Amino acid sequence: MANILVAMSGGVDSTTTAYLLKQSGNHIEGCYLRLHGDDKKHRKNIDMVKRAADFLGIKYHILDLSKEFKNIVYDPFVKAYKDGTTPNPCVLCNKNIKFGALLDFAKSIGMDKLATGHYVRIKDGLIHEATDKTKDQSYFLAQVSPDALPFMIFPLGEKYKKDIKAFALSIPQLEDFSTQKESSEICFVQNTYIEVLQEHMNVLKQGEVLNTKGEVIGTHQGYMHYTIGKRRGFEIKGAHEAHYVTSIDPEKNQIIVGSKDELEIKEFKVECLNMFISKNELEAYVKIRYRSPKLKCKIIINNDGKSARVIMYESASAIAAGQLATFYQGEYVVGSGIISR
Repeated sequence: MANILVAMSGGVDSTTTAYLLKQSGNHIEGCYLRLHGDDKKHRKNIDMVKRAADFLGIKYHILDLSKEFKNIVYDPFVKAYKDGTTPNPCVLCNKNIKFGALLDFAKSIGMDKLATGHYVRIKDGLIHEATDKTKDQSYFLAQVSPDALPFMIFPLGEKYKKDIKAFALSIPQLEDFSTQKESSEICFVQNTYIEVLQEHMNVLKQGEVLNTKGEVIGTHQGYMHYTIGKRRGFEIKGAHEAHYVTSIDPEKNQIIVGSKDELEIKEFKVECLNMFISKNELEAYVKIRYRSPKLKCKIIINNDGKSARVIMYESASAIAAGQLATFYQGEYVVGSGIISR
């Protein structure tokens, strides 16, 4: 029997995680994370967590990490778009909040392990893809500190989402958890990221659209509206074929566009390198976005150990600075880095 803290959001995945671990004979306590200022949402979620905890007969905690979340996740999200890059806030949250500050809290109250409802596995001491590939979240955990892995448990990693929902539906006390709407990918974005940005800056600032030769060929609504690979939302004079955003110049409020072929690259750099195996150079496969396919590559780590070059054997399209590049060998995550310009 182990003492396990379960991160509980009020959703079906984390609630089922707590149920399964309790049924296995472990001592379980729950913890709800208060990360941002949506009080109405928090009240609803906490009510669901309380219902689950009462049913399971476990203690639960409410941990307010809103200040840490703002400094470590929210503010960098806003700054990234201001700098013309495309952030991935869930990656920062997993690294610094869920498997950083929450793990520290778990240890401080005498817990042996921290469990979440992520669809991922730990095998041979490494992060491993989930059985349910449609829900696999290994990509988003690739920046978590290697020191955290021994304390992490993911009971849903071997299961399928449809089976989890069906299982919860079969238990009267958990039926409501199974039928509620799934949470959005970014917890503090209600509709679009632009709505978040406009609280902090002017996002409607018309600028120039340039081609890859540096010629002005049109206008746009403001550079923050665009990410690498976007093909709509700007005007080009006399255009007869699709144009895609290939780069962004935030200082000049300009976007540069080109053909689909001009989006293709075979080499890029990463920073904030986080490796789970110790090698200076290795062959692997890389995912440059959550839903992108794995592409064979060579990773050459720089002498500083914090950055690397990634050379691909086939070109990839729309690689965006600020996004995460996750490296795999088979189904194992061997490392990751944040894509840089």
